[in-house]
Amino acid sequence: MTAAMPATPVPPEGSLVGLTVGVTADRRRDELEALLRRRGARIISAPALRIVPLDDDTEVREATERCLSAPLDYVIATTGVGWRGWISAAEGWGTGTRLIDACRTATVLSRGPKATGAIRASGLRESYAPASEAVDEMLVWLLEQDLAGRRIAVQEHGAALPEFTAALRERGAEVVEVPVYRWGPAADPEAVVRLVDATVRGEVHALPFTSAPAIEAFLGAAESVGRREELLTALRTHVLAVCIGPVCARPLLAADVPCVWPERGRLGSLVRTLDQQLPGLHRRQLPYEGAWLTVQGAAVSGPFGTVHLTPLPAAILRALADRPGNVLSRAELLRKAWTPDPETPRPTDEHTVEAAVARLRSALGPYASLIRTVTKRGYRLAVDPR
Repeated sequence: MTAAMPATPVPPEGSLVGLTVGVTADRRRDELEALLRRRGARIISAPALRIVPLDDDTEVREATERCLSAPLDYVIATTGVGWRGWISAAEGWGTGTRLIDACRTATVLSRGPKATGAIRASGLRESYAPASEAVDEMLVWLLEQDLAGRRIAVQEHGAALPEFTAALRERGAEVVEVPVYRWGPAADPEAVVRLVDATVRGEVHALPFTSAPAIEAFLGAAESVGRREELLTALRTHVLAVCIGPVCARPLLAADVPCVWPERGRLGSLVRTLDQQLPGLHRRQLPYEGAWLTVQGAAVSGPFGTVHLTPLPAAILRALADRPGNVLSRAELLRKAWTPDPETPRPTDEHTVEAAVARLRSALGPYASLIRTVTKRGYRLAVDPR
């Protein structure tokens, strides 16, 4: 007698098992990748930018000396790590106390909770912090003040803020930009191009971003190899873009790429948002031999454990899983499972499909009987009637 099927599908071994996530971040990359791996994701790591080490950056020291050359009226902290790095570097140069004293007599603005925590840890108090954690909101607040002749120090956060500082200068302020950490070119540009290629081929399911400069650099890498439009198409259709916040998302929104972000701009919140959104886009539940199988990305999970597949067999299985129980011809599978690639054109010989399906059956192991051949017609999944 066949056992009754469980009332609910068995969840996969890790909510992101079978799914591939591309990581372009440099700062806190290890933490981001650990959070994703803990959920079962496969990671392709390719930092699109690198952080210029603070100790090697004479520009920061020169900006600090400018800040100390005359009293400051406003000091703007944009990131916690940047603020701590600035104070620490000044202490190393022997000017830490002078810098703190200069900030104490100024009005200190904080972009968000992390910057606020760093400000308070240095013995100071912020006078204003926008609820949205947005630079734009800080600018609105500043422009309501009389800025003529005022000196304003702006601690930058990885990239210049030309529109922000230009608006302050237009009101007559003297602005000192402090680039506490700056972005440099990717340490491994070829790895970034490989991530672009994998995304275009459909082998990447999500791209979390932690900074707008990283997005711009990633799109720039795609453009350098003539694949920007293909990458944008992938991001608009089947690749989930998740950003740390709305400011980070601007380059994608400007390119008409849909993206999501958490309410709070935290790394943990970023991963939770990805975890909530991504599986639903790629998970298929199939009734099979009295149990449930979960097909998710490049993995199949069920009563006999989890089986991981390479990209092509996984693409064939996903094509069949999108129409469970229906027959797909060899020609249909060629169209659906073989992603066009300039270096590897889509095959035209339908015998290629037969060989690929044979490899899929072999890779499925205990689930091999899921794939059925329908003579002279094609292939289907042997799912139970519902």
